[in-house]
Amino acid sequence: MAVMQEKKMSIAVENLSYIYMKGTPFEKVALNNVSFKIGTGEFVGIIGHTGSGKSTLIQHFNGLLKPTYGKVYVNGIDTTSKNLKELRKHVGIVFQYPEHQLFEETVYKDIAFGLQKQGIDEKGIEEQVHRAIKAVGLNEDILMKSPFELSGGEKRRVAIAGILVMNPEILVLDEPTAGLDPGGRDEIFNFIAHLHQTVKLTIVLVSHSMEDVVKLTDRVIVLNRGSVEMDGSTRDIFKNTDRLEQIGLQAPQITYLAKKLKKTFPAINDNIYTVKEAKEEIIKHLRKNKSIGSEESKET
Repeated sequence: MAVMQEKKMSIAVENLSYIYMKGTPFEKVALNNVSFKIGTGEFVGIIGHTGSGKSTLIQHFNGLLKPTYGKVYVNGIDTTSKNLKELRKHVGIVFQYPEHQLFEETVYKDIAFGLQKQGIDEKGIEEQVHRAIKAVGLNEDILMKSPFELSGGEKRRVAIAGILVMNPEILVLDEPTAGLDPGGRDEIFNFIAHLHQTVKLTIVLVSHSMEDVVKLTDRVIVLNRGSVEMDGSTRDIFKNTDRLEQIGLQAPQITYLAKKLKKTFPAINDNIYTVKEAKEEIIKHLRKNKSIGSEESKET
């Protein structure tokens, strides 16, 4: 097992290329010479147009795919090593529609499934299941219910609990709110933000929702046709509206509204990326104008 020297590095991707059906007439380059590092405790968003390589990339993080060329290290473990069991203790991946993986007759049994495979005694399993269900913000009385009685948001949380119970240090979320209504989406993302703040996990979020990415992440990696197009702080990435549009992406919708308002009200700051920031900026502008209006009326 190859071990890297950087103790505080969660994920290191070095010149990663991946080719589907290599050597056949149907071969397709999904990733091309991708390199980046994700530090311990970071909250990183990965965005890109459909087919840009996002899902292919994250499947390298727990050894589901192995590089055609290059290397991927997770907490110092070379993902091409044979020790996949050890690797998957470090990283948990929640794929789109994880509730489709719920299959046991009760929530408790579903969450406990992975622990039972590790040969942990029943008392230890019970303690960890209760800890996991609490971590995802669900009441313990849900444990005896069938997973299929739950709402979409509850199912998603139970699926995440099934990952958290394994105590991963890295949590990878691939479109975690796909198919949920706005209330369910907000519920899940509020929980993820709370989880990052309290448990201090390294979190990697793949999402098509720019609003959610900008609200949650500190850093964004932009993929374009299998390569890293941009990599930087979330705010810096979304300042590049023109470049994002050229590769089939957009800034959050509220950013476009702010830019339109600036044409009418030049004093408004248009570096706005969330509804909260827009609200604060508009209130600030209105108060300033009201103050100016009051001063002018006094002078007359």
